[in-house]
Amino acid sequence: MYNNFQKDADELQALIMEDAKKVYSEKVIERWLNPKNLGRIRNPEGFAKIKGPCGDTMQISFKVKDHKISKIRFRTDGCASSIAAGSMATELAMGKTIEEAVKISPQMILDALDGLPEESVHCALLASNTLKEAIKNYNHTKRDHPDPQGKED
Repeated sequence: MYNNFQKDADELQALIMEDAKKVYSEKVIERWLNPKNLGRIRNPEGFAKIKGPCGDTMQISFKVKDHKISKIRFRTDGCASSIAAGSMATELAMGKTIEEAVKISPQMILDALDGLPEESVHCALLASNTLKEAIKNYNHTKRDHPDPQGKED
């Protein structure tokens, strides 16, 4: 009985992947199935959580070292496109200065993913906006609580 169940599950998974390959690029599928930077950071220096127009929620948290984003994570309760967009946004931001990371646009995320279906383009906007809000949070925290040694990070 287990073998029949496993066979049915394998066939269903193959059908799902076949359908996904008709709609998504290889980069989207890779980040959907194996997202980079998934999770959250304890005591982040920058954090934001946003609910998108489709109801998906995304959060991004990060730390800064030597004026660059040194650690960044995202979480989402969204679809494959949201997972891929969150993954790519964090990949693009990693190692960047705050000034560079704030310039990451939805179009940059879409280009890096080799596109998304038209009905999922808003997922790149959600990822970009969440990153920008996390940076805004970081900037407010640094402004309100500057390092007493005069260092930024």
